[in-house]
Amino acid sequence: MADKSFPNPHEVETIPGTEGWERMYPYHYFFTTKDKEREEYENNMFWFNDALHYPEPMYPFDIIWDEAWFLALSQFNTRIFMIPPVYGVDHRIINGNVYITPVPVTDPEEIQKRAPLFMERAGYYFENWDKLIDQWEKKMRGIISDLETLEIPTLPAMEDISVVKNGLGTSSGYELIKNYDKLIDLGIRCWQYHFEFLNLGYASYVIFVDFCTKAFPDIPLQKITQMVAGIDVILYRPDEELKKLAKLAVEFDLSAQIGNDTKDIKDVIASLEGSENGKKWISAWDEAKNPWFNISTGTGWYHQDISWNDNLNIPMSSVRIYIDKLMGGHSIDRPVDAIKEERKRLIAEYRGLLKTDEDIKTFDQLHGTAELVFPYVENHMFYVEHWFHSVFWNKMREVAAIMTEHKFLKGQEDIWYMSRSEIKEALWDIVTAWATGTKGYGPLHWPEEVAWRKGVYKIFKDHRPLPAYGTPPEVIAEPFTVVLWGVTNESMAAWAKLKEIGDPDKVNEIEGFAGSPGVVEGIARVCRSVEDIGQLKEGEILVAPTTSPSWAPVFQKIKGVITDVGGIMSHAAIVCREYGMPAVVGTGQATAIIKSGMKIKLNGDTGRVYIER
Repeated sequence: MADKSFPNPHEVETIPGTEGWERMYPYHYFFTTKDKEREEYENNMFWFNDALHYPEPMYPFDIIWDEAWFLALSQFNTRIFMIPPVYGVDHRIINGNVYITPVPVTDPEEIQKRAPLFMERAGYYFENWDKLIDQWEKKMRGIISDLETLEIPTLPAMEDISVVKNGLGTSSGYELIKNYDKLIDLGIRCWQYHFEFLNLGYASYVIFVDFCTKAFPDIPLQKITQMVAGIDVILYRPDEELKKLAKLAVEFDLSAQIGNDTKDIKDVIASLEGSENGKKWISAWDEAKNPWFNISTGTGWYHQDISWNDNLNIPMSSVRIYIDKLMGGHSIDRPVDAIKEERKRLIAEYRGLLKTDEDIKTFDQLHGTAELVFPYVENHMFYVEHWFHSVFWNKMREVAAIMTEHKFLKGQEDIWYMSRSEIKEALWDIVTAWATGTKGYGPLHWPEEVAWRKGVYKIFKDHRPLPAYGTPPEVIAEPFTVVLWGVTNESMAAWAKLKEIGDPDKVNEIEGFAGSPGVVEGIARVCRSVEDIGQLKEGEILVAPTTSPSWAPVFQKIKGVITDVGGIMSHAAIVCREYGMPAVVGTGQATAIIKSGMKIKLNGDTGRVYIER
């Protein structure tokens, strides 16, 4: 299977109509045969599509976050914490889709050399975890504040007299270039912070998983994950704020004024302003918006993943879901107590199976560390992918407005078809033309180039990427690949099996990971984006490439969740466990095989999905 299932990445044919697509992306992301050493390396590695982060092809600008974590994760693994068995994660692009491969440390002596360095460096972080986490949160809030207050200056016909009287010695043109550089720097620095703790967090979890699988050979991975479930994290706070608002609306008898989804948020606020209780509710709503409505409607990795603050009708719609549930006599609270009780029971059960004091001590230490680091594994996403990214995209739209005004772009959303370095060059063109009173070259180049890139991107989007390229290893043991992305020898075999079938209409059973326990039957609803989730009906099973934290309110409607991507530590799996929702994750192609309206059975205990045809 291994040699036949995945094509050679150097033999990929260009999709007709996309010739020259490479100029849209950084040159070092391409597979090449120009250098024999690099070609051999690429042929011998296993490259899988990172659909966990990128369920769609990358826009030329949006690749900035891939560049950022490409550097950040790898440097912490390879150069800072010296993680013994793995270097960084290498990246490539094929037809706009990102493919990645973990780079293992293959030399046993090198692993041995790195081990004491890792213990010293990682040990310092574990010993001072709380202090360093507090420091990290201050850094993140500081960098977000810097981003929020960063000004993107326009270019006036004449500078204000204050430039002269204050002897500033600089112009708006200079400030625009400088602040664009600062904007990009803040983004890259944010992602440096992103990985300061993350690898250690996953490593701790993986070490605990490894201990448990060896100590208890028959233990399902799901049972291990349940031993660190029910821990409070701020990523659930936006959803909790919506629940508080719904409860307040019911308490104040405001459901009629809030109305249904045909009523715009502006009209809702106008209706509520007519009463004292309504004003109190508005005050609570306004208080929740910052920072908790800085939550992306998607993964936060794409510019189109707007936040709740960008469209307040989205959180209002979720409040209405909760109001309806409350008025129907249903609880809207997460089953935290039940999850904690199950966690406590499982810890006692498996701890009781250990036969030596040494094993019990090791179990307690590893479990304690896993619990210690778990909040960060989830919380960092709120600060980075959601809060920071939401503000960042809008700052970039301010840059786009200037470029549109100077006719470099036909519309603000065209900026995403340019790379960060191309934008920098274009801004220099704009600024020098403004400074000299002449016309820039950009209007002659960029509108035409962007139009072509839009055409290429559409073709990429209509093309379904292969799950992987290259040579699969005999055994996939790299821990992050297994627990986060859900790439295992078993999942590769499942991908190959589906590929061999060819016709998705002939598939009756899909395999994935047992993400969250429970067995349910129901009607499938395929949702590929936030725009689709409004179609979900009561009692349906959500089928999606992945899920977003902002989708949590729809869990009040659905019976279960199935995703294309992700392992047992993916966000979708973690959230489903916290909400007591049965889930199968990392199925590979569920959204391609299952169609809305199909009757399906989801087994969150075994990781299998059955389709009734």
